[in-house]
Amino acid sequence: MPRLVVEADGGSRGNPGPAGYGAVVLDPATGETLAERAEYIGVATNNVAEYKGLIAGLTAARELDPDAQVEVRMDSKLVVEQMSGRWKIKHPDMKPLAAEAARILPRAQVGYEWIPREQNKHADRLANEAMDAGRQGRQWEPSASTAALDASAARALATPPPSGPPGDAAAGAAAVRAALSATTPAPAAGSSPGPSKGGTQGWGPDLGPPATFVLLRHGETALTPQKRFSGSGGSDPELSPAGRRQAHAVAEALAARGTIQTVVSSPLRRCRETAQTVADRLGLDVTVEQGLREVDFGAWEGLTFAEVQERFPEDLQAWLDSPKAAPTGGGESFAAATRRISATRDRLLAAHAGRTVLLVTHVTPVKILVRLALGAPPEALFRMELSAASLTAVAYYADGNASVRLLNDTSHLR
Repeated sequence: MPRLVVEADGGSRGNPGPAGYGAVVLDPATGETLAERAEYIGVATNNVAEYKGLIAGLTAARELDPDAQVEVRMDSKLVVEQMSGRWKIKHPDMKPLAAEAARILPRAQVGYEWIPREQNKHADRLANEAMDAGRQGRQWEPSASTAALDASAARALATPPPSGPPGDAAAGAAAVRAALSATTPAPAAGSSPGPSKGGTQGWGPDLGPPATFVLLRHGETALTPQKRFSGSGGSDPELSPAGRRQAHAVAEALAARGTIQTVVSSPLRRCRETAQTVADRLGLDVTVEQGLREVDFGAWEGLTFAEVQERFPEDLQAWLDSPKAAPTGGGESFAAATRRISATRDRLLAAHAGRTVLLVTHVTPVKILVRLALGAPPEALFRMELSAASLTAVAYYADGNASVRLLNDTSHLR
């Protein structure tokens, strides 16, 4: 029986917002593009656009060969799991779309596979071209597509040259990467594949999609520019006007990426305000998690480092020297915070396996999660910079390994 591969994607710039889909049919033996489909569909959600892309891809495959065995590859875990029959379809907007997709080809002819977004660039590019065309008041045209060129560049990156010294191969790969970065939107935080237990990407067992924590430090408060200690035992300040602007900026960036499935926040006000701004933009709810709170800095709350050094020099030096030392006046040590945050991490991983979760929290919890993922010593906490409203991402695999994907990204604020 002949075989075809369908790669499909959809996106919404707002969720709901201006939306479009893209789908491509490939020859699995050669990687040749056999058909492309893309369309601007007006205002819709990400999930509706994803299903529309699936329908278009399956329809194109049926037109090419109604008897072909079709392998569908998508980066939408929701669509793949629902169409595979492993997840129930509860949303009323999804049910008719899933039924329409199921009618296109016999169920026995279609298989579904989840792939990371980085491996779905061809369809993603088509979807973005369709949305760009719709914004300009025109229809997408196959003749204007550059997605196939992007796919060819990606295949070139994955295929080493037949001869030549290693330096030449590295230079060629770097050139292709530069070309891709100039034409293709950057993958969302936490969306690219990471190393398996074997080490280098591509080696070792397929562990399935990781749980990805996108770690967002809250926006600025009045204390942030002054670099004052601000933990869970202080005044619980609100976001400043600058902090609110930062929250809106990161909300727009995360909406454009479209990968966040759940929003979880520290109980402190600055985090809840930041999280709510993002959640409102994404159409999600906020869950408060006590374990994501900042450490209690005790008597140091509201003071600058210089002021603490002047008033409590011995306690400060002990705190810098040992993770077991607590701030003056009954604060929380880094060792105690690590136990709390480790337990919180494990609880969230158990609840959100295979999902992308936004954790809106503070400097210390983010640094501890990164340190633990890297297996770095406690002193690494003093060797990381985390700006207000910055994004960091860590992926957690089924074998217990973790991969740091991003650290202190503030590109959305520039």
